[in-house]
Amino acid sequence: MMKLAAIVLAAGAGTRFGGDKLSAQFRGEPLLTHAIRAARAAPVERVIVVCPPALDIGEWDGLPPVEALRIASTELSTSLKAGIAEAAGAEGVFVFLGDMPLIPHHLPAELAAAIGGHFAAIPHYRNRAGHPVLLSARAFPEIAQLAGDDGAGRLLKARNDVAFVETEDEGVMLDVDRAEDIARLERR
Repeated sequence: MMKLAAIVLAAGAGTRFGGDKLSAQFRGEPLLTHAIRAARAAPVERVIVVCPPALDIGEWDGLPPVEALRIASTELSTSLKAGIAEAAGAEGVFVFLGDMPLIPHHLPAELAAAIGGHFAAIPHYRNRAGHPVLLSARAFPEIAQLAGDDGAGRLLKARNDVAFVETEDEGVMLDVDRAEDIARLERR
């Protein structure tokens, strides 16, 4: 069994939302809480939340532990690289996005079962790649080369050694960008 960790990317500025997006209420809890809960449901030893210095990630008891990695940058590449560096020793890292509250909790185990010798495992909803993404340790050196607001998407699209896990759960595609997205997702 692979030694896996999860990172939850939560350091963005939330500009389109109007700021403080991850503290906004979704189904009675901060939006970020839902992403952390999905990450904790994954077959991981630890969960690392990459967030700005002032963000409250809440209190979490039990295993896997939830750790805050506080960074000043809002760049996606910086958050991703910091989270992977913090997960040193892991053979693979799940990448969850803090603004995606409807990730099905069973899916990370399916991704872990599918990765094998692949570079990454990605959920696939109606011919579109979703989240979370499971990156193998082979991906880490290439992730380290990313810059600016680029995530791993472009890198993964260029590869032919990615495992896709088909799902009919649209939650792998649904994120919150604007304040009105909260109400739209709560109706689902």
